[in-house]
Amino acid sequence: MRRSCPLIGMLLFALAVHAQEHNFNTTYIKPADTLVEKKIEAWQDLKFGLFMHWGTYSQWGVVESWSICPEDEGWTQRRGPYSASYYDYVKAYQNLQTTFNPVNFNPDKWAAAAKEAGMKYVIFTTKHHDGFCMFDTKQTDYKITSPKTPFSSNPKANVTKEIFEAFRKDGFMTGAYFSKPDWHSPDYWWPYFPPKDRNVNYDPAQYPDRWNAFKDYTYNQIQELMTGYGKVDVLWLDGGWVRPLSTVDKTVEWQRGIQYNQDIDMAHIAKMARSYQPGLMVVDRTVSGEFENYLTPEQTVPKEPLPYPWESCITMGNSWSYVPNDHYKSANTIIHLLLRIVSRGGNLLLNIGPSPLGDYSDTAYSRLKKIGAWMKVHGEAVYATKPLAPYEDGPVLYLQSKDKKTVYVYVLSDDKADEVVLPANISLQGIALNKKSRIVLLDEPKEKIKFKTEGGATTLSIPSSLQDKTVGKYAVAFKITL
Repeated sequence: MRRSCPLIGMLLFALAVHAQEHNFNTTYIKPADTLVEKKIEAWQDLKFGLFMHWGTYSQWGVVESWSICPEDEGWTQRRGPYSASYYDYVKAYQNLQTTFNPVNFNPDKWAAAAKEAGMKYVIFTTKHHDGFCMFDTKQTDYKITSPKTPFSSNPKANVTKEIFEAFRKDGFMTGAYFSKPDWHSPDYWWPYFPPKDRNVNYDPAQYPDRWNAFKDYTYNQIQELMTGYGKVDVLWLDGGWVRPLSTVDKTVEWQRGIQYNQDIDMAHIAKMARSYQPGLMVVDRTVSGEFENYLTPEQTVPKEPLPYPWESCITMGNSWSYVPNDHYKSANTIIHLLLRIVSRGGNLLLNIGPSPLGDYSDTAYSRLKKIGAWMKVHGEAVYATKPLAPYEDGPVLYLQSKDKKTVYVYVLSDDKADEVVLPANISLQGIALNKKSRIVLLDEPKEKIKFKTEGGATTLSIPSSLQDKTVGKYAVAFKITL
């Protein structure tokens, strides 16, 4: 992931975690390809996806690739026995390839846990900014299937292929995260010059042959992912500083450091990718235009619905990648995030970082199990829903079915308590019902809920049997048939 600090007023909040927040654009170009448009519509109905950041860096428990980036930011700090010298540190970091051996890797286990949690799509990091490939590329030996990597002798060494196959088998849409910058490539960070920051370390206009070699390298790797890994639904491109110079917005802090034109010809890449994967959603993060088919606010929840397709990518722990003894969000917090995002018309892409041995922490599995138990009751009030004003009013959230014939009203628990306790009456703003309307509490469907509508607002009368007692965990939902 890219680190930056947003200055956008529409954000409700930014999560106070070590993974920094993300600027996102406020413009959108609707795809001209009808297959892409249909895929986006289907994806928007899924609401809940799994993100995984995994690579050799998990062995050190550092912030993905960022510690080899020569920038003085909180998330790029080098620590440990090699930290005194940048070049010694990078050499040791790259040498992690020779010890990476995730012998507990079992993608079927991950897919089963994600499916139980109610997740419907997966995005996996095929390559992060460090350039280490978690797939069997033919373009470099810096990959998990290289003889230099101990895990290469494992039958499941091509982990991207194994993950995609396991998740597709369980009905998931699949997506390939791919970093446009590649700090291991000599055609991006040319060894002739020292790297100064996250950007290319030479002027591509002055050395066009070298830049064209990097463009070919990038194109060829994406072509491999589009042709050798089955059906792919999303090409999720990170590293938004690799972009045409004309698209740089100097009002955005992190973009001010982009000095050179880093155009990799997205039109050429997208055309190729869709020739193999018709309807492919391309997500060129933060680069507004026809190749950002949906937007990806990071660690943030918008205050109101956004006028384009979007997902919030948010960590389950404090870090995108594996950190020993990481602090994981509670099931209560995650479900509240999901509902707030869905009530604004977005999807939640929840990240879990696998360990060096190739598994999730027990805490992560526990969270997924608790979320799944809740989703079994409330799934119909999450999937394929649409925002409904006023979206959120205190502990009450509003959603509606796509045909607008059903309203779902959630009552959230306190942020510090799992249990939902209902008062005697609940006021619904802007909801007018009639005599034919019917209300069911999904958590207690046998109880009859009475209501009274006056002046365009409705008051629900909670039966005495449900008042001042726990009726569910995290959030309970009233299903209102209009």
